[in-house]
Amino acid sequence: MSSIKVILIDEHPIVRSGIQSLLASAEDIEIVAAVKDVNAFFEKMKHIPATFIQVVMLSIYSPNDMEVESIRRIRKAYGKLNILVLAMYSNESFILKSIKAGAKGMLSNQTTRNEIVEAMYTLRNGYEYLGKSITNIVLNSYLNRSKTGENMQDDMAQLSLRELEVLKLFGEGYTNQEIADKLFISIRTVESHKTNIMKKINLRTTVDLIKFAIRNNIVEV
Repeated sequence: MSSIKVILIDEHPIVRSGIQSLLASAEDIEIVAAVKDVNAFFEKMKHIPATFIQVVMLSIYSPNDMEVESIRRIRKAYGKLNILVLAMYSNESFILKSIKAGAKGMLSNQTTRNEIVEAMYTLRNGYEYLGKSITNIVLNSYLNRSKTGENMQDDMAQLSLRELEVLKLFGEGYTNQEIADKLFISIRTVESHKTNIMKKINLRTTVDLIKFAIRNNIVEV
């Protein structure tokens, strides 16, 4: 399989250089260009076939509607490009708006080189990707709303107290081993609970969970 062609968009030259250095040793990832803003990106794309690029990594420093519109502009112009957002500051509303606008992946300022590489491969293979801390923000909010009964769905009501415990700990970023230790159960039992949870709410991934929340107005976008 050919290498993943990437364009970086970041307003700070030192950050652009840093990301390029981080990914320089990554196999099958090629930084084709690094530009300062979305306008420069569109100018650069006049000279590059759209099919040549797989991922656009967009750094966002202020989570506002103008930045969401940038995501929407790229999606509208190049529908097949995978937009990976690197959010320096993120909140639930911005995350959901970004996904709805067309972002296929999201990472926070707490991300690591390995997570960036994993995100690149995941997007190239046709799947969506949310970084661990991004997942935690949305999942915890979802659980808090469900706990208070706000727009609670029948799907969530099917979960047992133990499954809710597992889901909450997962949302807080605990590993399977840590969850097992906290609840005094085996890792296999934790994995079984996770499988049952996703089956009960008829979802496959956390990204599906977020889309479910948007679709059913559990969270406002």
